[in-house]
Amino acid sequence: MLSDGIYALTQYRIERSEECLKSANVLLGIDDFFAVLDRSFYAIFHAVRAIMALDGTDRRKHSGVISYFQQNYVKSGVFDKKYSEMVQDAFELKQECDYEDFYVLSKEEAITQLKNSNDFVNTVKKYIEKQINNI
Repeated sequence: MLSDGIYALTQYRIERSEECLKSANVLLGIDDFFAVLDRSFYAIFHAVRAIMALDGTDRRKHSGVISYFQQNYVKSGVFDKKYSEMVQDAFELKQECDYEDFYVLSKEEAITQLKNSNDFVNTVKKYIEKQINNI
């Protein structure tokens, strides 16, 4: 049986993920592409941490969260490899935007990342709903 605390934490993290997506959409409307990318990445990050809450584990560093997802959910076949690629691409692009001087992020790249994060979050939400219903 799922404890109330684990359920609440999972729901909270999914809500954070959805808030990031909403923000990314608003930021796209004002052509703030770096911020779109940032919020898109964090939507994915919080979604993975929602899965981790169900597992009773957590990581705080980006690399730890990504590694956990890839090791426990992609390699095992729970999630398609394309979701691993989405996570990795979003993280690498965020790193470039954050740390590379004069990096130019195109509107197309920002839109692609936002679409990918929407797909990722929706897939994670379906997975979590299924897991909760099966408990």
